[in-house]
Amino acid sequence: MNLFNSALGRNITFVHPAYFIITGFIGISNIKYYYIFLFFVFIVSVVGNAAVMVVILLDHNLRSPKYVAVFNLAFVDLLGNTALVPKVLDVFLFNNPRIPFNDCLTYLFFCYTCLSMQSFNLVALAYDRLIAIIFPLHYAVKVTHRFMFSLVLYGWLFVILAVLISVFLLTRLSFCKSVIINSYFCDHGQIYRLACNDHFPSYVVSCLYPVVIFWLPLAFILLSYLYIVCTLSKVATLQQGLKAFKTCIGHLLLVAIYFVPVLITFTMMADIHPNARIINLSLTSVFPPMLNPIIYVLQTQEIKESLKRILKIEKCKKKVHRNVCAEVISTK
Repeated sequence: MNLFNSALGRNITFVHPAYFIITGFIGISNIKYYYIFLFFVFIVSVVGNAAVMVVILLDHNLRSPKYVAVFNLAFVDLLGNTALVPKVLDVFLFNNPRIPFNDCLTYLFFCYTCLSMQSFNLVALAYDRLIAIIFPLHYAVKVTHRFMFSLVLYGWLFVILAVLISVFLLTRLSFCKSVIINSYFCDHGQIYRLACNDHFPSYVVSCLYPVVIFWLPLAFILLSYLYIVCTLSKVATLQQGLKAFKTCIGHLLLVAIYFVPVLITFTMMADIHPNARIINLSLTSVFPPMLNPIIYVLQTQEIKESLKRILKIEKCKKKVHRNVCAEVISTK
């Protein structure tokens, strides 16, 4: 307890720097081409996720509990890339590496919250697929709007609380050494290691956070699909099993895009160059929000049909408008 009390002491004056300096991409050759790529990824992410959200809001056929999680995933992806990418471009492309202490912690909060919430969204969608395939007759009872809203809400509350604890512990540190953050954003691990007083509580949080936010959700998703495969192999023919499993392809692609790059980066951490690691982690942050809406549009029949209906309605409105205008002109 003494270690925690020393970091959380009430009558201690903590020395906070006026600003941090983010230097993650500095010194990497031809990095400006990567900034152009990031800008392209950001635009595609914003347009794609906004389109998915609008389609779900406009089409009453997409008001099932599953699309509560899909809508939330699109919202998180939109918010996450909006919080991360513009600041990355401002820091490196426009050469503004200094970020005030409080702004840095705010930046950290939004980035970590959105990146973490993606994981819990994938858990919610995995549960939806599990019940839909294994207990189809009980799906309407087990997966209700109220249940899915509660699942998403509890995910938000848990993630926000976890990130707030991380941020609070950083405010109980004194920084009297370097203020240079060797990352592409205000990274929690990079910040607490700069402290000159005891940072053991932040170290504990940094060890627990990946387990709770990354490993446990991944374990649940993998076990749910293992259960699906085992059950289908016992009660269904190969053709029926493949037909049922086909409904999971979109979700499996989302899981692979989110988890696989992180697994590769952290398992090869000691073998790759620090610059390559920073670029890999940045791609892990920005790529899933760009690809998620594309995958859902291509893999989900309901969304494709909804897009077609919306486009047809817009075409009809324009056609009717042109006809009305033509009639008005002819009468004149």
